[in-house]
Amino acid sequence: MITYYDDHSVQVTSTAVRVDGRSYPLAELTTVWHRRGDRSWRVLAGRGATGAALAGPLVAAVLGIALAVWLQRSAAVTVAIVGVSVLVGLAVGPLADFLFEHLDRSYARGSREMEMWAEWRGRPVRLLHTRDAMRFGQVYRAVQRAMESLPSAPGRPGPGRTAPGRPATGPAATGQNVIGSSGSRPSPRNRP
Repeated sequence: MITYYDDHSVQVTSTAVRVDGRSYPLAELTTVWHRRGDRSWRVLAGRGATGAALAGPLVAAVLGIALAVWLQRSAAVTVAIVGVSVLVGLAVGPLADFLFEHLDRSYARGSREMEMWAEWRGRPVRLLHTRDAMRFGQVYRAVQRAMESLPSAPGRPGPGRTAPGRPATGPAATGQNVIGSSGSRPSPRNRP
């Protein structure tokens, strides 16, 4: 048995997908797809606040220098205002690494809710629901690799197709992002 992904609540192996204690054998999954939810304004506002925190000291430094030039005071006062403004601008240096790391983690986590669904025993089931885009991508790719490793079974629908006698419904019919039984995304064919 090969383990493609394993964390505290999700395990993807060459035989099954286990999510929060429930097990779904890969042989019983016919189609896997994902849905993206709406953007979280809270996450976007947090990114904007981080950007403002990065730009704030630099803007204050530029405004201080402009103020020193505009006031036209003695050389000592001008040098003092410019010196303090430069120090304020340099204050962003030690904070920049922390803020850029925070901003980078925010993009890795994503700003949308992500859901992974599968057709299991003829009915859709939600396998995973998370806001962590990086984790979602890792799990989704692990399921894709696991599905690709399955041997082709007779009576099992190919990628983006339905089983014989079943109407074309679900994610493949609506154009959602789908992993078929071979793990590949359905694509139109140019040849008969």
